[in-house]
Amino acid sequence: MYTSRNKRSAVIIFGLASLSACSNGEDSPSELAANIETAEGMIDAFYSFDASKLQPFLSAAGDAEVSILGYQAWAEGGNYIVMERVPCISESENVIACGITVQDDPVVALETGFNVTDTFHITFTDSTITDVDTSSNDQPIYYEASRWVEANLPEVIEGPCKRTDGIRETPGDCARAMTDGYKQFMAVKFK
Repeated sequence: MYTSRNKRSAVIIFGLASLSACSNGEDSPSELAANIETAEGMIDAFYSFDASKLQPFLSAAGDAEVSILGYQAWAEGGNYIVMERVPCISESENVIACGITVQDDPVVALETGFNVTDTFHITFTDSTITDVDTSSNDQPIYYEASRWVEANLPEVIEGPCKRTDGIRETPGDCARAMTDGYKQFMAVKFK
């Protein structure tokens, strides 16, 4: 039989469990929901291909700010088209993961029929984005083509893909040049 006393005990136990979760540094459900909403907004801004919309999300992200803004320019230059976007999810205590499957010119140039999934791993500190890493499921041929361009088309690597302090100077132009390089790679590989 469920009595009023049992109900009170259940409420007290639930309250203590909630306080315990908060004291362990875990995100509260409302903080998690807010972080997911912010992450979704960052992804919207990324695929708008408007750096002025993306930059405010990255203002506290340190080195990731330059990296992700450069990646946005690469994605625009590579004509990224979102094919599938699943909702962002909690990956770990302070990290939200957002997976987006895209069709892009560099991969299309490899004629595999494959669409790559890029995942943004967005780290939050006190509800602010403080880091963003990316990962992808690129196929081995993508890396093979990239190495071929580096070895055979130095004018691409020293021209539109030139880096200063590890950052591409013109990432959009680099994406277009690498696409052309991948087409040349395919012509050589499959002649």
